[in-house]
Amino acid sequence: MKMHYDVEGGEFINVGTASSQFKKTLKMLGIGADIIRRISISMYEAEINMVIHANGGSIDTEITPERIHVVLQDQGPGIENLDLAMKAGYSTASRQAREMGFGAGMGLQNMKRNCDELQISSVLGEGTRVEITVYLNQES
Repeated sequence: MKMHYDVEGGEFINVGTASSQFKKTLKMLGIGADIIRRISISMYEAEINMVIHANGGSIDTEITPERIHVVLQDQGPGIENLDLAMKAGYSTASRQAREMGFGAGMGLQNMKRNCDELQISSVLGEGTRVEITVYLNQES
């Protein structure tokens, strides 16, 4: 099963809409609660990053009997230093995002902690692609 979502950048009032809708679908399919929690956290964190840093983008999901795979693609500024961005507490979020409670610098860490596979590729000036995989045959 495949689904597609578009995410608008800077639309903080709607942040998390795609991950929330996807979570409802997973519940309807009878996916286990721990799997839903893990993929939902990872997808939500990536979705927030698209809103805060990249003026939005797209999310494509695929559910198979073996795994849940989520690809998030934006055309934002890219991540200048991915190693630094992966460090807990590092953030380039705007003042506006921080004032609204976002941008604590834990998003990439939360993604990594809650999925089985995380791949991030980013090109400055072109955007970032995040791939998140959670396998259905194992629970952590």
